[in-house]
Amino acid sequence: MSNPNYTQMWENLNLDLSAHDGLLEVLGKFYGDIYLSQQGRLKGMEYLDFVLSEVHGLRIKELQDAKAQGRKVIGTFCVFVPEELTLAADAVHVGLCAGADAGTEQAEQLVPRNTCALIKSFIGFKMARLCPYTESCDLVVGETTCDGKKKAYEAFSEHVPMHVMEVPHTKSQSARELFKAEVLRYKEQLEKLTGTTITPQRLAEGIRIVNEKRRALQRLSALRASDPAPISGRDALLINQVSFYDDPVRFTQSVNTLCDQMEERIKAGEGITPAGTPRLMLSGCPMAVPNWKLPYIMESSGAVIVGEESCIGTRNTRDLVNESADSMDAMLDAIVDRYMKIDCACFTPNDERTGNVTSMAKELKADGIVHYALMFCQPYAHEAFKIDKASREAGIPMLAIETDYSMEDVEQLKTRVEAFVEMVRS
Repeated sequence: MSNPNYTQMWENLNLDLSAHDGLLEVLGKFYGDIYLSQQGRLKGMEYLDFVLSEVHGLRIKELQDAKAQGRKVIGTFCVFVPEELTLAADAVHVGLCAGADAGTEQAEQLVPRNTCALIKSFIGFKMARLCPYTESCDLVVGETTCDGKKKAYEAFSEHVPMHVMEVPHTKSQSARELFKAEVLRYKEQLEKLTGTTITPQRLAEGIRIVNEKRRALQRLSALRASDPAPISGRDALLINQVSFYDDPVRFTQSVNTLCDQMEERIKAGEGITPAGTPRLMLSGCPMAVPNWKLPYIMESSGAVIVGEESCIGTRNTRDLVNESADSMDAMLDAIVDRYMKIDCACFTPNDERTGNVTSMAKELKADGIVHYALMFCQPYAHEAFKIDKASREAGIPMLAIETDYSMEDVEQLKTRVEAFVEMVRS
C-alpha cells in the first residue's frame, strides 16, 4: 500500500514517513490476508481494492488538488454531521482514521487508558502523525454522542481546528429544536470557512447526491437477503467503509455497478457461499477501516455476514432526506428530521433500535445476531442487554462480543463465535 510517488506529499503533510510506511506495509498484508484471499469475489470489488490501495495515496492527492483550487476539506468521525451541508458549501467531506491501534502511547497522554479504542485511535493517528486525512483537514467536526468523545475533543482541539456539534440524547421536541440550532450553526461555520453561501439550489444538490449514495447502499443491503448470499460480509463492510472516504458520485456509480453484478449472480442462483450457510447479522458499534477482526473471524468460522446494523451500515443509510422541500427552511427541517431518526445508543430511551434490529434480521433472513461493542463503550454495552432480550423474544439467538482493536483475544473470540455458529447451524 506504500508508494514512493507520494513520499513528497506525505512529507509536506508532516507525516512520520518511517512509521507511516510501516503502517501501510502491515495494513497491506492484513488486507491481502482478509480480503484478497477470498474466493469467488465479484469483479466490481476490484474498484474497492483499488480505492483501499490508494486510500493514503491517490485519494489524498485528490484532496490536495481540491485544496489548491480553494476548496476546503472537512473531516468527521460520526454520521450525525450532515454531509449534505458540507457538499452544499462546495467542501469535501471525509471520514478520519480511527480503526486501528496507532499512537496509543501518545494518545494516553491526552485521554485515560480505559478509553474506547476508537477514541484513542483517532487521537493516536494524529499525535503519531500517521493520518494524512487529519493533516489535510481545514476543519474537524466532532459531536457529543458520548462522554468519552466530548472530553477527548477538549484535548484534541488543541491540535486540530475543531467544531463540535451538540447532539441531543433524547428525541423530544426541545431536543429536535436543539439539533436544528446545531445544524444552523454548522451551516454558518461552513459558510464562514469556505466563503460560499449555501443557497437552496446548492443544498438541494447536496441532498440529491447524498441520497443517491444512500439509495445505492440500500440496494446493496436488500440484495444480501438472497440465499445463497451474493457477497461476503467482509466485502459489504468494506464498501460501507469506503463510502466515508471516496468521492460520493464516483462511489455511487461503482456500488450500482456492483449491485448489477450481484443481481446477475442471484438470478443464476450463485453465491459467495453455498445455500444454507449460517447467516449472521452484525449489530452495535461502528467499524472504521481497518477494523476487520471480528468479521474475518465470523466468516472464517463457517458463517456469512448478511447485514450490519451500525453507523458503518444501515444506521447511516436506512433513511433519506425528503427531497420534496423547495425552500431553505423546509430543506433544513428535512435534514433535521432525517438525522433525528438515527437510533444511536446515545439516545434514551432508544426503543426504536430494538425494533429496527429485529426487523432487519428478519428481512435479511439472519439465523443469529452478533452484537459488537468496543471495550469501555458504555452506551452499546448497555444496549446489548436490550437487544438480547428483543432478539430472543423474536426467536433469533444473539451473541454479545466486547473487544478492542488488539489481536490478543482472537483465539478466544474464534472459540466463542465457532460455538455460536454451530448452535445456529443445529
